[in-house]
Amino acid sequence: MPESKKARAVGFNHVALEVGDIEAALAFYARIIAFELRSKSDTAAFIDLGDQFIALQKGRTQPADEGRHFGLVVDDKEAVRKALTDAGVEPLPGPFLDFLDPWGNRIEIVGYANVQFTKAPNVLRGMGLAHLSKNETAIKELTDKGMAPN
Repeated sequence: MPESKKARAVGFNHVALEVGDIEAALAFYARIIAFELRSKSDTAAFIDLGDQFIALQKGRTQPADEGRHFGLVVDDKEAVRKALTDAGVEPLPGPFLDFLDPWGNRIEIVGYANVQFTKAPNVLRGMGLAHLSKNETAIKELTDKGMAPN
């Protein structure tokens, strides 16, 4: 019997984080990163990332994440490092810029210039980030996959 065609994963639409309180979560993240709020209710909020978003959902009950995390791509990793310090948030030990939010969600901060992840030029333009570029290592990785930016 022939194998059926499988769907191919092409990216993420959003990441959902469980938090204890929506207003407190928005206040916490506003101290760390600049963002546009797509919408919110008493039980959820949506932080716009251009063509993607982060969903904050009220109701976290599990303990803090250890290895499980997601990488949040930012335009200025060092600005996040400073914002964490200013907010009294201690980065986790290790080679990356990881931290726990007040509800135990582990986030790794990744600089846009350093990763294969690429936003389409029209999305960057719409976000006011058309000036962003990749470093040589990221460009080589993208080139090797036939995905180098123009």
